[in-house]
Amino acid sequence: MTHDQLAERIRAVAYLEGDFTLRSGKKSTFYVDKYLFETQPDILSELGQLLAQRRTARTTLIAGAELGGVALAAAASMASGLPFVIMRNAKKDYGTSKMYEGKLAPGDVVLLVEDIATTGGQVLEAAKVIRDSGATVERIVAVVDRGQGAAENIRAAGFAFDAILDSNDLRLPQA
Repeated sequence: MTHDQLAERIRAVAYLEGDFTLRSGKKSTFYVDKYLFETQPDILSELGQLLAQRRTARTTLIAGAELGGVALAAAASMASGLPFVIMRNAKKDYGTSKMYEGKLAPGDVVLLVEDIATTGGQVLEAAKVIRDSGATVERIVAVVDRGQGAAENIRAAGFAFDAILDSNDLRLPQA
């Protein structure tokens, strides 16, 4: 699938218009529903390949934040052959009481994947947990950068950032 074909496929299945409140709290007249595109096998497989291509020889682990980043991390894991971890939004209060599921160890070099980046808040929280564990976030890669500050916020926090698609690729209205 070409870059343009992927953008059009995601737009066709996941672009919605209406009145929406985003995770960041921002209001929007459009929404790119990650679950509508992540549950399509052809799109998920292609995204897994593209995310896996963003790793380097140093990368030891893929990570994705719940819930939207889990399928992406799993797809990238399968495409790359690297293990993945699931970053929790909140510490669970039972079992191991960890902020992540899977094996995350000091010295790991992590490719952190994100579904849709608006302000970068959720992925920055996940990056902090990874750093606090003694691992390194090598790069954060989003499927879609809505162009509303995520790239700037992520880079300002000291992380490399990349997106597979941006608002122009998906022909999103200007925010």
